[in-house]
Amino acid sequence: MTTEYHDDTEDESSSFWNKEPSPVSFAGVSRLRRWLFPGLAAAFILILIIAVGASNTKTSNRLWSMEKTVANLTDSLSAALQLTSDSVKEVNRMKFAVDNNRDQLSSVSEALKQLSVLDTLSRTVATLKCSFERYMNNGTAGAACCPVGWNVFTTSCYYFSKVTMSWHDARDWCNGRESHLAILNTDEEWDFVTGHTTGAFHWVGLTDERTGRWEWVNQTPYIINRRRWMPGQPDSWTHHGLGRGDEDCAHLHNDGRLNDLHCSTKMRYVCQRHGQRS
Repeated sequence: MTTEYHDDTEDESSSFWNKEPSPVSFAGVSRLRRWLFPGLAAAFILILIIAVGASNTKTSNRLWSMEKTVANLTDSLSAALQLTSDSVKEVNRMKFAVDNNRDQLSSVSEALKQLSVLDTLSRTVATLKCSFERYMNNGTAGAACCPVGWNVFTTSCYYFSKVTMSWHDARDWCNGRESHLAILNTDEEWDFVTGHTTGAFHWVGLTDERTGRWEWVNQTPYIINRRRWMPGQPDSWTHHGLGRGDEDCAHLHNDGRLNDLHCSTKMRYVCQRHGQRS
């Protein structure tokens, strides 16, 4: 009996090539896809929220700055409006005052006109007075006008008193009559004044009482000219027995030369003033 062997190679090969592959599982991929898209969406939304929040912060800061600026402008505008209101009130008040004082202004205008007339009359009276005083003083037409009882020389008027006073009282008397104790600057003035004072002592406007240096009553410095002074004068003698101080005031001696004496001594005096012109 013959045993037959069958070659199963073909079957096995066919079986190998015809064998179906094992199925692949998509469960994990599907799960990943299900979570990936929501995650990305959530991340995008979060980024969007952060961006919007940052933008809102900047916007809020800008709005706050703008609000502050507007508030400052509002305050400035309010102050300007208040100032304008006050100015309008002041203008209205002044207008009201002008309207109420219009009659008074008219009266003032009339008063000014009257003052102008009075000034013209005063000048006319002064001219007549000058002419009268010149006539009474035997002055020439071109000479200055001096009060009655005063002597004219060039452009000045001189008064030679007949009564006696201390130097200070004599100074005040002259000042009260728009004049001053005599100031002698030129040889001509010296000759004129001493020609009227010979034989009596007369105070003049020379003193060293204020500063210790000799000066005229208008505080003009005086440089001592020895030929104008008595020999050995001024000597500021202190044994006069007339109280405190030395001899601070100067007078014309009876020969027309100067001497210093205590200011309380009473003697005649010479006043001087500027002469008027008609």
